[in-house]
Amino acid sequence: MTDDTIRPARRRQARGEKRMAELLDAAAEVFAAQGYAKASTNAVAAAAGASPGTLYQFFENKEAIAEALMVRYIERLRAAHGEAFDLSVAALPLKDMLDRIIDPVVAFDRANPGFYALMSDPHLAAGLAAAKRPAQQLMFEQLDRILAARAPDYPPEARTRTAEIAVHLFRGLLPLIMSAGEDDLPGLVAETKAVLFDYLSRRVGG
Repeated sequence: MTDDTIRPARRRQARGEKRMAELLDAAAEVFAAQGYAKASTNAVAAAAGASPGTLYQFFENKEAIAEALMVRYIERLRAAHGEAFDLSVAALPLKDMLDRIIDPVVAFDRANPGFYALMSDPHLAAGLAAAKRPAQQLMFEQLDRILAARAPDYPPEARTRTAEIAVHLFRGLLPLIMSAGEDDLPGLVAETKAVLFDYLSRRVGG
């Protein structure tokens, strides 16, 4: 294969990757605005400035779009959580530890409402429910690892349960955080941290 044939192929590939990214960006916006269940492939195509036929060149159906979007989000989530759940936070005072963990997690969720729409939808098909499981587990596993470093004498079974409950407490309050206006957000985040501080301080110390 010559350079004259390689370059056009690469350009076509780059254009295809760009169009796919645009479709996923549009899907994130549509899922965030309408919810996954109500969103349609036609709405996604329109939001991307593409025809339905163009969309179907890349994605077989709405579920395939959501699966690709979930893969993208999990990659971004791992990057965002890398700093938030760095093992070094285990040595901080509990209040500072919660600041370091919760602030970037809230910032990520607020910046990615399409991700939240998929994660919070209880009616996803089995394939999609399986696709979001790694994201659901990520925070729990990382917090469990931090608690193990923070309280090495805490029995593993009890520690794992504590991490799981703490994550559920956070997720239970997340709808309030996601729907809050900018004026109300700091107060809601502070209250969320206070709830988690009260719970965790009784188990792993402040």
